[in-house]
Amino acid sequence: MHFKMIIVFVEDRKTDAVMDAAREAGATGATVIHNARGEGLKVSKTFFGLSLETQRDVILFLVEEHLSRQILEKINHAGQLDAEPGTGIAFQVDVEDAVGVVEQAQKISHEVEDLL
Repeated sequence: MHFKMIIVFVEDRKTDAVMDAAREAGATGATVIHNARGEGLKVSKTFFGLSLETQRDVILFLVEEHLSRQILEKINHAGQLDAEPGTGIAFQVDVEDAVGVVEQAQKISHEVEDLL
């Protein structure tokens, strides 16, 4: 079984919606890193040296490769990532190897077999 890592940078108010959408699309879990910072094309505004940008979360999903694209699409829709600039981004990368995923592999093996 091969895996992909989906990495999502999203406004913290959208984290729950993104996680729910990913789970509905086949993700079996996630790791959330709170209070991340970043800048896009536009530099963040400040007020007396304090940042006015919204808080961001980083969400990491380890998913089976055959489910990864549909999960990524659901994340995009739930997080409205293409709706306007600065909302967030999501991307996937190949995972060479992983350990600690025996239960996840057993749970999704039937779902993946149906896709093949």
